[in-house]
Amino acid sequence: MSASGSLYVNGEFTPAASGHTAPVHEKATGDPIGAYALGGPADVDRAVAAARAAQPGWAALGAPERAACLERFAEDLRSRYEELVELSMRETGGVRAKAEDEVTAGLRQLAISAVQAVQSAGDILQPYKAGKLSLSRAVPLGVIGVITPWNYPFNLALRAVAPGLAFGNTIVLKPAELTPILGGQVFAEAAHAAGFPPGVFNLVTGDGPEAGHALAEHRGLDLLDFTGSREVGLAIAASAAADLRQIRLELGGSNAFVVLEDADIELAASCAMVASLEFQGQTCISASRHIVLREVADRYVEAVTRRVERLRVGDPVREQVELGPLISEAQRDRVHRGIVQPSLAKGASLVAGGTYEGLFYRPTVLTGVTPDMPAFSEEIFGPVLPITVVDSEEEAIGLVNGYPMLMNSVFTADLMRGMAVAERLQAGEVHVNDAHARHGAENQMPGFTRRQWIGVQRTPLEPPAWTR
Repeated sequence: MSASGSLYVNGEFTPAASGHTAPVHEKATGDPIGAYALGGPADVDRAVAAARAAQPGWAALGAPERAACLERFAEDLRSRYEELVELSMRETGGVRAKAEDEVTAGLRQLAISAVQAVQSAGDILQPYKAGKLSLSRAVPLGVIGVITPWNYPFNLALRAVAPGLAFGNTIVLKPAELTPILGGQVFAEAAHAAGFPPGVFNLVTGDGPEAGHALAEHRGLDLLDFTGSREVGLAIAASAAADLRQIRLELGGSNAFVVLEDADIELAASCAMVASLEFQGQTCISASRHIVLREVADRYVEAVTRRVERLRVGDPVREQVELGPLISEAQRDRVHRGIVQPSLAKGASLVAGGTYEGLFYRPTVLTGVTPDMPAFSEEIFGPVLPITVVDSEEEAIGLVNGYPMLMNSVFTADLMRGMAVAERLQAGEVHVNDAHARHGAENQMPGFTRRQWIGVQRTPLEPPAWTR
């Protein structure tokens, strides 16, 4: 069975109520590689109703039976590993290393969730009086709606879908319209092959204003899990607050990359390539602001520019490149016309890049960036390194804080100083002498808590060859 051009509702591949589909294009070439159904409110209603009807029976299954379903689901996806890697490269425009990391991370999440399903049903608590017994039991929420972005559609979907299913919830997934195959259709095919009971996993593809909005507003959900832009997340939060609907959001922000005057500049510049340019900078944890102490600013600009000018941009499927295309013309225009050009007009200097051909945008270095420029204040989501020079550590910390952000980095030769600075940076995660993608440890606290995790790289790691 194939989900191409179809929804997956109540255990069946089915057309959208509209009867319409739209093409899916390979990002590097523009060639069509599939189609997706243009679902809307009626389809969301049908999927939520199916999930609601299926949820009690799914939760009543023994944990080993749910885990076995997840294992069959994972096995189907594992058997298609190479196909999924190539699909990621074609549908997202990422290079092979990004695609392999994305697919591997998603499969790892499935494996973890299958184990977690049978590990614990709750806890024994300290009783409030002698002679009493207090227990807590983990129970499913019910029906979970999941809306995922286009940058890492495979593992960001499984991050919610896998534990949601493991703990007895049913799912309605709406993937981004730019990546509906890797982000949705492959899961419907795997769920069908795994023999999930009808209604346990449901897929509604479609455009954001129709299918996405309908799912985000649906009163039949027990939780909406949304990963995406801050603007959309704020709208979802405002709507959910009106009737206290439960939501979980992971939104973007203007992440900072701080280089103090005693930093190893070559290490910092190497990590900057990953922090700002991995997947063309199109991640919510990409570094959007490079805040550098004046004593080392010239050396840092030179080291970053030297690396940027060596990077190859092109078709990741057919060429040996470090950067592929941006996801769409709209994203390219946002980066160029909404970030780079207005910042240059306000006085920033273009050191490298700033040009494009089609969706292929050259990695760009800007200097002289100030807080009133969009290259400083906005999430860039593109291959741009804006550099702001400051005169003190206190000034650096002051410029970092006050903006929404997920993940920061700070570079210094003094690890205790680095940890002290990290504790003052208002982000969910801070890395000392490292970039997010290279650290190898992640904050896995459930519910996207405000607890801060600080990772310190005690001994330098060998950086990837393309960052040197």
